[in-house]
Amino acid sequence: MTEMSDIAVRDFRQILIWPLQLMPLPPGCGLLNHWDYLDRDPNRTWVELDDEFPERPEDFQERHYREFAAFLPHVQRFLYGERASRTGRTTYGDSPIRIFRRADVKKARLRFHGQAEATEVDVVHTDLYFFFDVDVAILVVEIAARDLHLSRAQEIIYRFGRAYPAGWSESGAALNCPESVEWLGADGAVLAASDYQARTKYLASVCKDQASAISYHWEYLLAPMMLNQRAQVAPVRYRQLEFHRMPTMAWLAVDDPRALTRADFMRLAFASAPGAATETPYAPGFLADFEQRYCYDRFYDPLRGEGWTNTRVLCSGQSFVAIGPAEHALFVDPERGFLSQFRHQYFLLGLIAHFHRAAILMLSDRLVATVSRLDMENNASVSQFRHDIRRTLETFLRFTHRYYFSEVSDQLPMRDLFRMWVAHLGTDRLFAELRDELGDMSSYLETDLLRRQAKTILTLTITTLLSLVGTVTTGFLGMNLFSQADMSAIDRTLIFFAVLIPTTLLLLYTVMVSRRFAEFLDALADEGASWRERWSAFATVWRRSRR
Repeated sequence: MTEMSDIAVRDFRQILIWPLQLMPLPPGCGLLNHWDYLDRDPNRTWVELDDEFPERPEDFQERHYREFAAFLPHVQRFLYGERASRTGRTTYGDSPIRIFRRADVKKARLRFHGQAEATEVDVVHTDLYFFFDVDVAILVVEIAARDLHLSRAQEIIYRFGRAYPAGWSESGAALNCPESVEWLGADGAVLAASDYQARTKYLASVCKDQASAISYHWEYLLAPMMLNQRAQVAPVRYRQLEFHRMPTMAWLAVDDPRALTRADFMRLAFASAPGAATETPYAPGFLADFEQRYCYDRFYDPLRGEGWTNTRVLCSGQSFVAIGPAEHALFVDPERGFLSQFRHQYFLLGLIAHFHRAAILMLSDRLVATVSRLDMENNASVSQFRHDIRRTLETFLRFTHRYYFSEVSDQLPMRDLFRMWVAHLGTDRLFAELRDELGDMSSYLETDLLRRQAKTILTLTITTLLSLVGTVTTGFLGMNLFSQADMSAIDRTLIFFAVLIPTTLLLLYTVMVSRRFAEFLDALADEGASWRERWSAFATVWRRSRR
């Protein structure tokens, strides 16, 4: 063991899960859903994937069966939908998830500061996930490499998934990012390259738009969708939900997982930069309960013999890492081993966990924007506020019943890891806060509705009370005061309008002064009030109120 771990990573996988907030579609764009824009793209950059359930059962792969069977029925319906039964009646319907894939990016060339040699990795998948009725999209990028040093694998985990630099050094080097990232096509041509070193671009974006720009190679990958602050016209726009570090999953096959030091495991768990194998990345006090909080050691026992498959799973919310022996088929088999589970069951576990958090953050952001636009002195603003809040409440209700669940599987490892994942992400706390905020908004709407109803009832009561005087007076006689039955039709029409117009004006004026008249009636009914106070309240009825 040297100062830096010289452990060889025989096989390496990394999956980035990057949630993004989709902006509302502009009116008149002709799109019903955000993903319709990708379908209509003439370049066909993204192509929608068919489901994994072919018409012929003999074509159905076992790994997809294992993936399906790992989840509880309500999660199965969310992930895969439910087809028509034998009776021809549908139940749940299609899955609310739409997946698009681009196939032009085949490799990525990564260069790191201080290292002359670049690292090329295979781009296994580049997918974009959409969710019905929730303005969230998730970009998924899976890369693979073989025969890396552990320090290089740590470097990739730490630096690859960066949307923009955290800052720059005195020499102008971007901090925490690769020196460069290049997407390569099937022929090895460079399709797009990062611009982490373009310091002016990122500073100008924050200064002018109060929003962070993202590196060009990520913008290229998300095209034809457009970053929200861009001036170019595009119907589908997105913006970031969290900070520049994308959630990551990693799978490492090594000769002997027991050769990794405690510091090595810590760096993998927290997706930290590589360092000395004997030095922990953080203070000892902070890491005192590392094994209890961040390690899932159900299948890891260093004291066992060679026949035991030592597989250690690390989870800190931001990262999920699995380390196991490269010589055991149980760990590296892509169809039935842990690698298959990592790329399917555990990936979906992470997708659900991060989707829950992203959807809650999106709804919370929508609430903030709705409240910020509220102007209590503007009736149109108040009306729009009520409309927006009701729409948000409806979206939250559908999200809660369609997407949000605390249990996803009865398989113990998946159940335990999902709970650990969600706990580190703080999703339950965010959900409770959002529910309370929506409850406050709902209470406000109910109170406002009762207030407006009370005003209406008060106006009707005062109008009815004043109308009662004339009704009783004329009704007491049992006949009309004036007989115009023998008059001509023109005279009767003129008399009709002569009565209708003043009566209507009187009614409208009564509605206008109904609140002040109600105050006079309250003073009149108050036995403790003097006649002077009552006359003063009566005089107030005829005074114009001042705001």
